[in-house]
Amino acid sequence: MDAKLFKTALVKFAAGFVVVGLLLFLPAGTIAWWRGWLLMGILFAPMFVAGLVMMGRAPDLLRKRLDADEREDEQRTVLALSALMFIAAFVVAGLGFRLGWPTLPSWASWLGAVVFLGSYALYAEVMRENAYLSRTVEVQEGQSVVDTGLYGIVRHPMYSATLLLFLSMPVVLGSPISFAIMLVYLPIIAKRIRNEEEVLADGLEGYRDYMGRVRWKLIPHVW
Repeated sequence: MDAKLFKTALVKFAAGFVVVGLLLFLPAGTIAWWRGWLLMGILFAPMFVAGLVMMGRAPDLLRKRLDADEREDEQRTVLALSALMFIAAFVVAGLGFRLGWPTLPSWASWLGAVVFLGSYALYAEVMRENAYLSRTVEVQEGQSVVDTGLYGIVRHPMYSATLLLFLSMPVVLGSPISFAIMLVYLPIIAKRIRNEEEVLADGLEGYRDYMGRVRWKLIPHVW
């Protein structure tokens, strides 16, 4: 086991847990908020298990997933906008709980949790299919076009999974206002995809042909 990689992953996991917890429970004014703990559970428990699996079976993939040093200026803007979106959505959900704003029924939160976990499984399948996945937009040495499995249906199945993940989070929290905030992810991800495809089309052999074969970006017959 790579001790340095394990330490890095553990520190980032702990930091993420603390930051999300603060964003949710400080605005809520209490830790006695079951929807907040439901989101924390379904978000971080699978993440911890997935990290252990990658540590043992695919440490290089884990290392790439932990690398958030974006090289493209446009992608730095995308990441900044995404961070602001998450902060706003989580803080508003917590405030909504504290101030008694309208919330979704309990069954919606549980349904959102099911969708979230299903989307997490989809995300894991994408990582299994594509060993070149990275958090940054780049063409890696020796990279080739992946066009099988989910990549034979849409060009960006990872973003399809994250779209479902992100939109299900405010449902779990029971916040209609947070859901509206999370819809900002649509233009954000459209911007990221546009730049990513420019980079891949210019630098990855066969990607232009792949774009011609697989028409849909995220949702078959829709987008």
